[in-house]
Amino acid sequence: MASNAAPGLTHDWPTTAAEARALQDTIRKDVVVAPLGALPIRHVAGVDIGFEDQGATTRAAIVVFDADTHERVDEALVRSPTRMPYIPGLLSFREVPGALDALAALHVTPDLLMVDGHGIAHPKRLGVATHLGLASGLPSIGIAKKRLVGTHATVPEQRLAWTPLVERDETIAAVLRSRPRVNPIFVSPGHRTDLTNALDWCIRFLTRYRLPETTRAADKLASHNK
Repeated sequence: MASNAAPGLTHDWPTTAAEARALQDTIRKDVVVAPLGALPIRHVAGVDIGFEDQGATTRAAIVVFDADTHERVDEALVRSPTRMPYIPGLLSFREVPGALDALAALHVTPDLLMVDGHGIAHPKRLGVATHLGLASGLPSIGIAKKRLVGTHATVPEQRLAWTPLVERDETIAAVLRSRPRVNPIFVSPGHRTDLTNALDWCIRFLTRYRLPETTRAADKLASHNK
């Protein structure tokens, strides 16, 4: 089945922090923040990556939904050896290889990825959602629960209110009140999307929970299979 995938960015996976930081500076130039435009979005996937065995094993879960009906149409849960230890700012090098393995296990290729993690709301504009978009060639969005960088005003209490997350005069995310009286979430473009797309698709999959059903379902799939 045809999808919105463009050629993914291939690179060797670094084994040291110095190598990873140097690679960040190289591949960040390939990040595209632009509207989806006329790309057809038929299937949307939630992506969640976690770890077990004291971090030795990466557990990547992906749940694919029909974009219109929100029906679950495919899912994959894949365990693979973890390539890097946890290093602040370099989480994508730890998480993305496992997510790519899970993508390869799907029968239905998604047209858009909604990833539990940051997109460009990252010191190097290369959070896990952005890096996964680059590596897979798929449009991606980051849905994060905590701020990594930037500042923002207080978000109004009403549902779907949001305020910009800004760093160095650049808006890098929307701080979205997905549910009243609950901490907001941080919604950012990943790759081949913009902030309007990120907000729109996040809101489309919000129900009565803090997180959109895409990443919530992926988290549940991973958690129930620990």
